[in-house]
Amino acid sequence: MIKSFINLIYVIWQKYAPDSISQSEIDQNFDRKRKLRAKTKILFSLGAGTEGAVSAAGITTVLFYNQVLGVSPGLCGLAVALSIISDAVTDPLVGTFSDKINTLVGRRHPLMFLSALPLGIGLFFLYMPLNGLSEMQLFFWLLTFMVVTKFGLTLYLVPHDGLGAELTDDYDERSSLFGYNEVGTMLFPSILVFIVYLVIFPSSDEYANGMLNQARYIILAVTMSLVAASSALICSLGTLDQIPYLHKVDVSKKFHFVDFFKELKALLTNQSYLALCSWMLLMYIGLGIIGIVSTYAYIYVFELSTERMVWIGMAKMPGILLCMPILFFVTSKLKLGKKEIMSFCTAIPALLVALPHIAKYAGYWPDNDSPILLGSLVAPLLIAYCIFPLSMIVMNSALVDVADEHELKTGYRSEGVIFSVKSFAQKSTQSVGSLIAGIGLEVINFPDKAEMGNLPQEALDGLLIMNGHVYLMFWFAAAAAVYFFFSITRESQEATVKKLEEIRAQRQS
Repeated sequence: MIKSFINLIYVIWQKYAPDSISQSEIDQNFDRKRKLRAKTKILFSLGAGTEGAVSAAGITTVLFYNQVLGVSPGLCGLAVALSIISDAVTDPLVGTFSDKINTLVGRRHPLMFLSALPLGIGLFFLYMPLNGLSEMQLFFWLLTFMVVTKFGLTLYLVPHDGLGAELTDDYDERSSLFGYNEVGTMLFPSILVFIVYLVIFPSSDEYANGMLNQARYIILAVTMSLVAASSALICSLGTLDQIPYLHKVDVSKKFHFVDFFKELKALLTNQSYLALCSWMLLMYIGLGIIGIVSTYAYIYVFELSTERMVWIGMAKMPGILLCMPILFFVTSKLKLGKKEIMSFCTAIPALLVALPHIAKYAGYWPDNDSPILLGSLVAPLLIAYCIFPLSMIVMNSALVDVADEHELKTGYRSEGVIFSVKSFAQKSTQSVGSLIAGIGLEVINFPDKAEMGNLPQEALDGLLIMNGHVYLMFWFAAAAAVYFFFSITRESQEATVKKLEEIRAQRQS
């Protein structure tokens, strides 16, 4: 069955990119610092629809199971957190498998194609539970299909990032490639959140906020499952012609867990890699927290309708257009290094995102009936989203720099393993953040079936503290980790690439 699946992809490759088939044995002496075509970068970034669909649907998940279906917030948070157990196993294994396999269509594409199935199934059934389930049955339903969805995301993200790491060795071109991808990861959620708020969950006379209307969730399930699955397939098809340009590696050695843990140990002794991992862990915990409680705050603290909440999502749009020019300016004009960009572009957005909640808690924010309320909420987010994408772009590029450094020290290219830790950090720590948010909702005694404008002050204050003070603490710690411990510079990276080129030339001669 697996062989038939690989052969099917190969047939598709023959039809889609016949010219590249003849290059499958291409001489590896071609310039590895090559510039990539804009078409390649765009097709590579179109797969961001997978993350976009999961992210856009995710803003409703805990709200749906808690406020609509009646599952306690603690159980919701626990289900999200328990799903990290599967990630702890699947992410590094998929990364290693992606590094070691050898097929007619390379190492990355078979898994990327396969990801469409669990993504589609997981997202559909996550928001379409069977009728008549008890609270505990709903808890296990949530847990099961979160695991399925996350596994699909792993099958796509880990080999996809590994693919991006192999396309070019050029220091700046890597940032450009992952910059395109980061634009995609912002554009898709922004568009899909717009659809979620205005099309799928419009306000009505019966529901002041449409996300409390259970009947509309079938539309969410169908839409997001189709978007996620189709995005994975489009990116996989669109990058088939790049297979000949990927690294040729020795895959003759059988996979052994001992070798895997030795390789992982070598990575975890790399100071720069640990700095990036710490940044991701802390940053994604913060995102996991506000990913849950920010929706609650906008509904119950600031009392926004879904039509007004759409502007919160639309605040990302200017950053989509401006992040690449800003990145060019700070790298070519200001000559900032990757650690400076990551740290500054984490700390400053953190202040801006937390500002409305901290100021509201202190009593220095416009009242909910003020005509400037919406603008005062959107303005700091708009600026933050113009700055923060730079740190994500540079982080992906920095991980590829780590892969080069790791190859020089060990002789192994391990993009899959390296990016699997990124995938695990993203999903697991967001899950930890969701658990913290769920526990936080229990601690502040947030009521089930809550009504806008009729909540105790302690519940409102608790939401503001989680969105402001707690979130800010995690992001400041992330900025400090990368600033003080990431050590790869442009000069050291160029020296590493030069040595690798010499080693590869010696092997071929």
